[in-house]
Amino acid sequence: EQRNPWCCLAWTLVIGTMNSLVFLINLLLMFVIFTIVLLPTIVVVYFGFQCHSQVLHSSARYCKSILDDNSSSALIILGFVIMSPLIVVAMAIYCSLARRLRLFMCFQPYSLAVYKGGKWCCYEGGGPCGCARGWNTQVKAWV
Repeated sequence: EQRNPWCCLAWTLVIGTMNSLVFLINLLLMFVIFTIVLLPTIVVVYFGFQCHSQVLHSSARYCKSILDDNSSSALIILGFVIMSPLIVVAMAIYCSLARRLRLFMCFQPYSLAVYKGGKWCCYEGGGPCGCARGWNTQVKAWV
């Protein structure tokens, strides 16, 4: 049966807040993983741009003694070349971690706010939350 309008509004706010928190947790996890995995690329490109005479031309000792324009250009190119495989690695790590923690199953449907008697999805073994009672761990997404 349907909830009354005020109760429906309150449950909509609760479910919307919970879904927003789950989204922010996913976003934070993705940001941390991508930052850690892409750190070598960030460092190489940063030093390449910092020491190139046409870009920033730093007066640091290592820029004068070790890196000239050719080596700075090589660092910039190397950084952008290794970025593509590292993005794939970061996405694979994030997806496997999100699947293992069942983070995508934490999102609650808005039908819980409209109708009474819906079952609230909660922890049921193996993850922090999710309606995983009948979830088969052998099922692969690519099959």
